[in-house]
Amino acid sequence: MLERTVQYSQKLNENDHLLDSNKELQDKIVQHAMQYYGIDQAELKEHVKSAEKEGKVPEKVSVGQALKHLVRDWTAEGDAEHYDAFPCVINTLLKFSNASRIAPAKVLLPGSGLGRLGHDIHGLGGFEVSLNEYSMYMNVAYRYLESLKATNSAGLHPYIDGWSHHATTSDMQRRVSFPDHPPASRSVVLVEGDFTTVFKGREGSFDYIVTLFFIDTARNLLAYFDSIHKLLKPGGIWINFGPLLYGSGPFVQLSLDEMVTVVEEWGFEFLDGDESCGRPTLPTRKVRGKTASYAFNAKDLSINAYQAQSWVARKVV
Repeated sequence: MLERTVQYSQKLNENDHLLDSNKELQDKIVQHAMQYYGIDQAELKEHVKSAEKEGKVPEKVSVGQALKHLVRDWTAEGDAEHYDAFPCVINTLLKFSNASRIAPAKVLLPGSGLGRLGHDIHGLGGFEVSLNEYSMYMNVAYRYLESLKATNSAGLHPYIDGWSHHATTSDMQRRVSFPDHPPASRSVVLVEGDFTTVFKGREGSFDYIVTLFFIDTARNLLAYFDSIHKLLKPGGIWINFGPLLYGSGPFVQLSLDEMVTVVEEWGFEFLDGDESCGRPTLPTRKVRGKTASYAFNAKDLSINAYQAQSWVARKVV
């Protein structure tokens, strides 16, 4: 009956074919990374052989997340998530920027993923943007993205690894092209490595630090607070937007009001952010919250969203 009505085996075969198409993209990302980092084929083969001998399995989740961030950051389908988050950050940044500044203001975005927000900030003019990302899965995808000079010059089928919540098979199997506009790779710098260690020696270097869906990734929240405080110039501004979804075995898990109290004790003063960041969350604290989707599939039959929290904190001591 399945064959007669919906040709189910044909669907299975087509998905296999599309998985092969995704693999071609992954191979291009790997080959570009090998060239970028100076890794030859023999070294790669030896690494694979050693990993297999040690019983290591492929990191499929991290690979999948990097590919899906291509959709989230660099396709028209990701606009829905951008509209939830980016206006809050950008409007707040502009609200507290100094229009009379002669030199560009230095902005750092730790946990930048594939960097779309940083490139959008750079596009405003007057900002020198540094990205920072720890995950090498994200970094090799970003380096490939940097190499693309034409709009929608690459693509993938990002939805075929999940068979739930699809209205139609064509929705599940559709191809998504990227980038919706080429990144300004020469002007935006990616610093690879652990946020809490890779910037040692650059204390007091940044006018703004923007944390987007990042602060709750910390194993040690206090290390994040310390790094943000040290890297900001006196009077520098920290802009945050995102949930409090703790993971990866955190040492400390603070509620929102506890976090504000600790950050104030660290030497920050909270300022009122832009109204595009939502309504006040805490009656006596300058923190705003709004619903922000985090789904990456605009046609999905399910909704994944957070009540994202935003704040603006100025370094005062």
